[in-house]
Amino acid sequence: MSLGRREFIRRGVVAGAGLVVRPPGLDGESPPPLGVHPAMFFETISRKRVVCRLCPNECVLRPGERGDCRVRENRDGRLVTLVYGTPCSAHIDPIEKKPLFHYHPGTSAFSIATAGCNMSCRFCQNWEISQHGPEEVRSISLSPQAVVRLARERGCASVAHTYGEPVVFYEYMLDCAREGRRAGIPNVMISNGYIQEEPMRELCRSLGAVKIDLKAFTDSFYREICGATLAPVLHTLEVVRDEGVWLEIVVLLIPGLNDSMTEIRNMTRWIVDKLGPRVPLHFSRFFPTYQLRNIPPTPPATLERAREVSRDAGLEFVYVGNLMSESRHTRCPACGAELIHREGFSARVTGLKGDRCSNCGHEIPGVFSP
Repeated sequence: MSLGRREFIRRGVVAGAGLVVRPPGLDGESPPPLGVHPAMFFETISRKRVVCRLCPNECVLRPGERGDCRVRENRDGRLVTLVYGTPCSAHIDPIEKKPLFHYHPGTSAFSIATAGCNMSCRFCQNWEISQHGPEEVRSISLSPQAVVRLARERGCASVAHTYGEPVVFYEYMLDCAREGRRAGIPNVMISNGYIQEEPMRELCRSLGAVKIDLKAFTDSFYREICGATLAPVLHTLEVVRDEGVWLEIVVLLIPGLNDSMTEIRNMTRWIVDKLGPRVPLHFSRFFPTYQLRNIPPTPPATLERAREVSRDAGLEFVYVGNLMSESRHTRCPACGAELIHREGFSARVTGLKGDRCSNCGHEIPGVFSP
C-alpha cells in the first residue's frame, strides 16, 4: 500500500504532489458515513436472505450479516456495498508498480483501494486494509467523477484499482471505469481474479487492462493459504483473454509452498495452451510478512530458474520482480534487441516504433502510448 499505509488516512492525503483532501472526521469530529450503495449480482431467497453472486464464495446472508469480504451486507433482503466512493488509500504510482509492463510503459496511474477482500491470503502485504472492514480504516469520499478528474489533473494516463482487492468494491470500480472510458482515462484492475464470469465480462467492457495474481497452480495452496480455490481464477484468466482486454499475470514465489519447478512448468504450459505464448508473466520475490514471517525471502536463483522454465515452455515475455535483474527489461523475442529499459519502477522505451521492434519490425503485444 502507498503513502506509508495508514499515514495516508491519518493525514487525509489523496494523491501526493501537493494535493491534499481533508475529509470529515478529523479533529475529533464524527467519521464519515460508510459509502452505502446498492450492490449488483445477488439473489434474494426465503426470509429475506440473500445470496451474493459476485464472487465464488457465494455468501448466504441473513439480514444484517456481511459476506466474507466484510464490505457487502444484507439490509432487509437487499444487498448493499459499504465502500462505494470511499477509498482508504490513494496515490500516484508508476504503471510498472502494478506491475503492468506492456501497458502504456513509463506512465503514471492514479491508484485507489477500499477496505476488504474476498480471500484471506496469509502472505498479504496490504492486510491492514484487505483484512479489515470499512469501520476499521479511515476513508475519504471520492466519487467516480472526482477520481477521473484527479487522474487527469495529476497527469495520470490511467486509474488503477489496486492495493486491496477491487472485486469487493465492484460497483465503485465499474462506475470509475465507465466514467474513465468516457473521459479518455482508461481504468485497470489489479486483482486476485476471484470473481464470477458474468460480473467479470460486464467489467471487461469498460477496462483497459487486467493484472491477475495467480497465487499458485495447486488447489491445496489456494485452500490452505488463501481461503479460496484455484479453478475460478483460471476461468477468470480465460474470460479476460476471451474479452480481448490486455492481460498480465503475476506469481509470487514463496519458498517451499509454490516454487517447485514442476508446478511452474505445469502452470506455464497451461498459460501457453489457454492464453497464448505472448501473455506477460511476472515472477515476484516473496518477503516475510503478515502470517508468514517465518519463511525466508525467495532466493534470486529460484526466480531466475522459474523464468528459464517458463521461457522453455514457450512464453515469450517473462519477468522477475522485487529483484534487480536484467530480466526486468523487455526484449524482442525475434532479434533480442532491448525494447523497454527499466530501473526500479521507472521505464524508458528504447526500441519500439509503435508496437513493433525498431530493429527487426517484429510485432510486440501490448498497449503502447504514442
